[in-house]
Amino acid sequence: MPDNRTIVNGNPRFFADSMLGKLARWMRTLGYDVEYDPHIDDGELVRRAAAGERVVLTRDTRLIKRKALRGRAFFVKSDRIKEQLKEVASAYPPEKGLLLTRCLRCNAVLEDVSRESVREKVPPYVYATQGEFSACPACERTYWGGTHRARMIEELNKMLEDG
Repeated sequence: MPDNRTIVNGNPRFFADSMLGKLARWMRTLGYDVEYDPHIDDGELVRRAAAGERVVLTRDTRLIKRKALRGRAFFVKSDRIKEQLKEVASAYPPEKGLLLTRCLRCNAVLEDVSRESVREKVPPYVYATQGEFSACPACERTYWGGTHRARMIEELNKMLEDG
């Protein structure tokens, strides 16, 4: 279990190692704050996680043994994404109301934006059929509640169900 500095507003903050990119993305879908950079070495990951007061998610047995990570790491046992997500959600239950509130690409908190502001950024059909949009203030990616949203929620429910 992490120390209290890794909890912000009741929510744990994480840094996923390079083996856990899919897990980072699915955790962001659930609203977890998960940093992920597959291009850094272990030393840099530990430094950045400590600076950001984040729990390191890893499958690396050597990384988990580092003194700097004592009390600040979570070892993910499974190599399958469904079980990985269940492991983390069991240890750190996702907070209600945060589903699909983070950018899946860069982890920033999404902001609601006006429909008119995205007219030139989304396909014409999307603009004509969707009423609500959000955008990432960091990477400027635009999101809307199309059929992919329902599929993602269905997939999450399957991944997190018992059995």
